[in-house]
Amino acid sequence: MLRFLYNNIILNITNYGDEMKVLQSCKICPIHCGTDRTQQKGPCGASNKLIAAKAFLHQWEEPCISGKAGSGTIFFSGCNLHCVFCQNHDISQECNGKEISIERLAEIMLELQAQGAENVNFVTPTPYALHIIEAAALARRNGFSLPIIYNTNGYESLETIEMLKGTVDVYLPDIKYFNDRYAVKYSKAPNYFDHASKAIKAMIDQVGYPIFDDSGLMKKGVLIRHMIMPELLEDTKNILRWIKTTLGEQTYVSLMCQYTPMYKANSYEEINRKLDDWEYEYIIDFFFKLGLENGFVQDYSSATTDYVPNFDLRGI
Repeated sequence: MLRFLYNNIILNITNYGDEMKVLQSCKICPIHCGTDRTQQKGPCGASNKLIAAKAFLHQWEEPCISGKAGSGTIFFSGCNLHCVFCQNHDISQECNGKEISIERLAEIMLELQAQGAENVNFVTPTPYALHIIEAAALARRNGFSLPIIYNTNGYESLETIEMLKGTVDVYLPDIKYFNDRYAVKYSKAPNYFDHASKAIKAMIDQVGYPIFDDSGLMKKGVLIRHMIMPELLEDTKNILRWIKTTLGEQTYVSLMCQYTPMYKANSYEEINRKLDDWEYEYIIDFFFKLGLENGFVQDYSSATTDYVPNFDLRGI
């Protein structure tokens, strides 16, 4: 039995049917759409069924996540953000993928472990948080022992983070925007920073700052990702200032420069280009001058479509 807080109500989840009762008025993310996902899809594109697009050993995450063998990454379909530049739009916006059961998700976790994965990494997991909790419990009953990573866009509710307690070992949240104008314009995510900042603080309260093993692999904690975007350098600086002043210099940050205009970005002239090299260097320099020291920076050469996975249902 799984017992957790959901929208200020204590729920005792004993089986898949009880979970579906929760999804009859979905409030898993800050949208609080109230959609009956047993009857139709929510704004995130998810129904009550699990839809996944790929499961494989991912070598392109941060070194502390991918390690030598690779991160056992499971990409889900659907997303509660609608980013106009999304590189994974085939699955996040168009929701391509394959329906699987909770039992099958648990099997995939065990299969990735058997392949030598360093961890299991759920990408865009928010619409399926309830399914993940049950699948993880089932997998652990059957011998699963790897760290579980919750790789999220940051647009999370505090109730959902609370109910993930005991399931998630490592949180890998984005913090995309500081200014709400950009969040609404580019991702249709009102009050993004308010929700993401509160969620990240709750994640740190729950699992703490990163803990690494002797080989440098992250076993527990929070690693914040931020993608530097063209024309949004002041927004990035405000995010980094918030991290320093609110979370402290011990916080681990992954600065990403992989932005490549895709999907609908060509409709927005100001972001329809890659970062200039001076913008990349400017933000890295600001990061260190601010007093932040812990984290990772992508190579400037990472701004290419070569790193976009082929969502071919492999491993699903």
